[in-house]
Amino acid sequence: MAETLHVETRDHVAEVVLRSGTKGNPMGPVFWKELPKTFEALDADPAVRAVLLRADGPHFTFGLDLRGMMAELGPVVAGGLAEERTRLRELVLELQRAITSVATCRKPVVVAVNGLCIGGGVDLITACDIRIASKDARFSVREVKVAMVADIGTLQRLPRIVGEGHARELCLTGRDIDAERALRIGLVNDLYDTSEALWEAGRALAAEIAGNPPLVVSGVKNVMNERIRAEDDAGLRYVAVWNAAFLPSADLGEALSAFAEKRPPRFAGK
Repeated sequence: MAETLHVETRDHVAEVVLRSGTKGNPMGPVFWKELPKTFEALDADPAVRAVLLRADGPHFTFGLDLRGMMAELGPVVAGGLAEERTRLRELVLELQRAITSVATCRKPVVVAVNGLCIGGGVDLITACDIRIASKDARFSVREVKVAMVADIGTLQRLPRIVGEGHARELCLTGRDIDAERALRIGLVNDLYDTSEALWEAGRALAAEIAGNPPLVVSGVKNVMNERIRAEDDAGLRYVAVWNAAFLPSADLGEALSAFAEKRPPRFAGK
């Protein structure tokens, strides 16, 4: 039984709903296990021709569940030698594979974003084929604020979607942007007044795709993916090695302490 991702298929459209049971749908250990299993199953299911991804509740996701992932991240904060850094690289590669399962799914994925979409949420939506949002949506590549280099797909995929200038601004500042700016820079294709209107529009768009010849549709996605596959693979491998080497830092420990204590961090560049 799914705990975080719930799937219902109707008329060749699979609706995948992020429903963690926790405020803000944080992306914790169970989510990271269920995501690739879900999209690999959808990829293999001949009854599915298109996918709508959305989230229950007022927010799409608050991003990585820092508390829930502390069992994996704890040794990283402490530093460690080759063994710990090797485990960190393997963890990064595992999370990358989960997100990449969305990008490589042969069925086109439409994602409908409402409320906050932070950090890992941006990794997830940039792996989708088409993004739409409600007018209350807010987006942030938040990793820089917690002393991390985003390492599971945003740095590879976001520049192609919004252009280098906008991508670098968002990734270097960690600031929030509203739905209107997201539309203006091309992060999303359309905006809708309410979550309900957004979800209905997402269903209609996925159904329109599903109404086309399925082998041709998957062919279009495969051909477009092949154009960028090598570039993405190289970038993901590079950032996994980079973070295995440089993620453990005093600034990361300070970021996590500040998060737990609900105070602004004081970074020292160490």
